[in-house]
Parts: sequence; C-alpha cells; structure tokens
Amino acid sequence: MSLESRRAHLSDPSAEWLGNLTSFWDRNQRVVLGSAAVLLVVAAGTFFTMRSRATQEEAASGRLAEADLLFWQGDYPRAQQVAKEVAQQYGSTPSGLDAHRLTGDAAYWAGDFKTAAEEYQTYLARQKNGVLGNAAKRSLAYTYESGGQLAKAVPLYDQLVGVFDRESSAEFLMAGARCEAGLHQKAEAIKRLQRLGDEFGDTSLAARAREMIGELQAR
Repeated sequence: MSLESRRAHLSDPSAEWLGNLTSFWDRNQRVVLGSAAVLLVVAAGTFFTMRSRATQEEAASGRLAEADLLFWQGDYPRAQQVAKEVAQQYGSTPSGLDAHRLTGDAAYWAGDFKTAAEEYQTYLARQKNGVLGNAAKRSLAYTYESGGQLAKAVPLYDQLVGVFDRESSAEFLMAGARCEAGLHQKAEAIKRLQRLGDEFGDTSLAARAREMIGELQAR
C-alpha cells in the first residue's frame, strides 16, 4: 500500500468507526446477544400479561354488567351473588374491584348491613380517594347508621361535608346530627345543625335544621 493510501485510510473517520465497532463486536457479541434475548423475553412477557389482563377485564366487565342489571331490576340477592363471583374470579381487575362496591349496594338494599359494610371496607382499602372512593364512603356511612353503628357513621359524614354539592353537604351534616342525637350527644348534634344553617342556609334542609335545634333544646 502506498504512503498516500495509508494516509487516506488512517484519516477516514468511517473506517476508524467501523474498525472500533468490529472490535467491540468481537469482544462483546455474547453479552450483546444475551441482553437482546433477555429484552425479547421481557417484552414478550409484558405483551402476553397485558393481553391476559385485557381479556380478564373484558370478561369481568361483562359479568358485572349482568349483576348491575339485576340490581336495578330489584333482584338484590341474585345481584349480590353475581357481583361476589366477579370479585372472587377477577379480583385483580378494575371491574373485580368495583364488584365489591356493587356487592355492598345489593347487600345494603337487602338489609344485610354487616355484609354491606364489609364489602365497602374492602373496596375502600384499594380505592380511598376520588369520586368513586368518596361515593363508597357515603355508602358506608349510611350503612353504619342503618345498622345502628352511629359512632362509626359520624366521622364519615363529617369527612364528606364539602366533597359533593351543597345539598349533599347539608344532608351529611343533618345525618351527623341525627347520629349524635341518637348517641345522646345533644351539644354535638346542635353544633352540626347550626353549621348547616350558617354555611348551607340556602339548601332544602336548612328549615328542618332550625326545627331540630328547637326540638333538641327543648329536651
């Protein structure tokens, strides 16, 4: 090779880069191929896992829709049974979680407050916040009150004041006052009723709150 050819070869950046790449491949081809194989396995596993979850969610949502239809038809025992099956079979899916809420609703309207409370608690263990979480808290508060567990209902009602619309907030203060009165805590009941009148005087419950204050004070 002439001196000029050598200089041209040595000064060619692409030739140098290609040489470095070839040298790297010779030294590390096993590692590179092994890493590529691992990435391929991980990618395939992720794909099949996601597809399996999507398939499970589709099946769960279909069954939950059946339970929801039964609920609105007033067949609470059957709705509860189907929703419970969804929760057991598809517990890791969004519909499987929502099945606990529907099971609680069906149990509540069937008068089974113990089961309703347990299902709402299970739901809230995984869905504490957001619209659905607050809706479950509201249902749990009503369940506690209906089941005679007034002391457990009060803090939930208090937490929900200001969460939904103004009419709902007034309702929660009224419910909290009702529970406190049932627990013979007259001062606490009046405090909530006074707050209802002061902060939510434009709601439909304001007049009833004033009447209840008078009734409690007269006792």
